[in-house]
Amino acid sequence: MHPKKNVRRSHVFALAVCVICASIGAHTALAADSSKGPQISRSIAKDVIDGQKALQSGQFADGLQHLQAAEAVSGLTAFDKKTIAELKAYAYVKLNNYKAASQAYEDALATGAGTAEENLRYTKAIFSIAANEQNYAKELDYGKKLIDMDAANGDTYIAITQTYYVQKDCKDAVQWADKTIAYERKAGEVPKENLFLFKLQCAFDASDTPATIAALEDLIRLNGKPDYWNKLLRFEMQDEKDDHNTLMIYRVMYNTNSMTSGAYYVEMAQLLADAPALPGEADAVLAKGLASGLITPDQKDRVARLEASLKGRADADRKGLTEFAAEAAKSGSGDLSVKLGEVYYGFGQYQDAVNAINAGLQKGGVKHLDDAYVYLGLSQQALKNLPDAKKAFQQLKTVPNINQKVLTLWLLYAEKLS
Repeated sequence: MHPKKNVRRSHVFALAVCVICASIGAHTALAADSSKGPQISRSIAKDVIDGQKALQSGQFADGLQHLQAAEAVSGLTAFDKKTIAELKAYAYVKLNNYKAASQAYEDALATGAGTAEENLRYTKAIFSIAANEQNYAKELDYGKKLIDMDAANGDTYIAITQTYYVQKDCKDAVQWADKTIAYERKAGEVPKENLFLFKLQCAFDASDTPATIAALEDLIRLNGKPDYWNKLLRFEMQDEKDDHNTLMIYRVMYNTNSMTSGAYYVEMAQLLADAPALPGEADAVLAKGLASGLITPDQKDRVARLEASLKGRADADRKGLTEFAAEAAKSGSGDLSVKLGEVYYGFGQYQDAVNAINAGLQKGGVKHLDDAYVYLGLSQQALKNLPDAKKAFQQLKTVPNINQKVLTLWLLYAEKLS
């Protein structure tokens, strides 16, 4: 449950190099007439121009010598200092001396002589170099300055979030993850998975189960990966003592392909075997468990006994379907029709399941409406009738006294149907 810590560093730094390299062409007319704005002082013009020519020809050390000579002259204007500092920054980047490059840009900013465009460029460069060099304090400082300047992008927000996270400052990491998610959504982008992983890890480390569950639900909404379903469902299954609720959770796990242990298949099959008239579904679950290769050698004797029992009961149920259907049709209560639909579902007869459950719901008197709507939704899904499947799962909200954990899981499941 550990998100990658350096996923954005190289990209952020690449932006810095582009910003800095762009600056070298900004001083091709250092001695031009004053109508074009501030000019460098005549006392340093030769050294600055010679320094720039050296940089343009790739002689970075020589260029720095000229610039340092110019810098030593007394009586420099703010524009002089800014020009020298910006050219030095370029040279230092080319020499891979990023610490010195960052300082040179800070010096350029400090002169107060930069235009708004230049100051933005300097700020971006300092932030990006700080991110690459893992100078966390400076990265946070200049990243927030970019936000205040309304010049930040998604990478800025992500870098700030990540910086708080790698410093184990979960309070700020979570706050900035939420800010970044909001920024990306406002920009019409899909939030990055790592943002939710930061929140998940922080919640997990703090043993904050509600926050852990909320983060996993957000990750499922983002991409629905089986691994996130598995983690969420294992959390929800903790301390659950009601067999009916446990079976509901297993159904979600089964239908999201997030079963990661043979024990899950065996336990689900056993719960279904213990339920009235569901041996067909139990047999299907057990068969899938065996096919998955997750059943361990020490489980095979139990599985063989359970499988033999289920096949006999399932065969009997299959032979009795006609009689069961006639009995359900005669009943004044819809409960038998719903039970019939559940049996049909277990045998893979999905349209028959839909017809029977709908008939039962129309009659009324159904004892377990939650089961009825779940089986109806799963049957419609199996028939690829997703709009009606979603409607069926949404009906769970009308079931009195439904377990809230079960309700949330099925609504989340319905949300991801596509």
